[in-house]
Amino acid sequence: MEINEAIIDKLAKLSKLEFSFDEKKELQVDLQNMLQFVNKLNELDTTGVEPLLHITSNTNVLREDIVKQDFTKEEALKNAAVKDASFFKVPKVIKK
Repeated sequence: MEINEAIIDKLAKLSKLEFSFDEKKELQVDLQNMLQFVNKLNELDTTGVEPLLHITSNTNVLREDIVKQDFTKEEALKNAAVKDASFFKVPKVIKK
């Protein structure tokens, strides 16, 4: 496949980008080099090679959820700007 100015213009339109003449020429060279690299990779015999799904064999390495510190209501509300006995008070954001 040959990367030409029409393809660059179509990509620019689809991506809603504008390129100068020099940028188009540079992009054309870069895309052509990428295609040549992919074509070179297509020459490799990958028969029997399993697809790589993850870089490591580790999956879902998560830590245990451990409670480190409990707060009482009073401690949690201590630095609140506006509060009542049990709740934080915040400005109303939904208008009816």
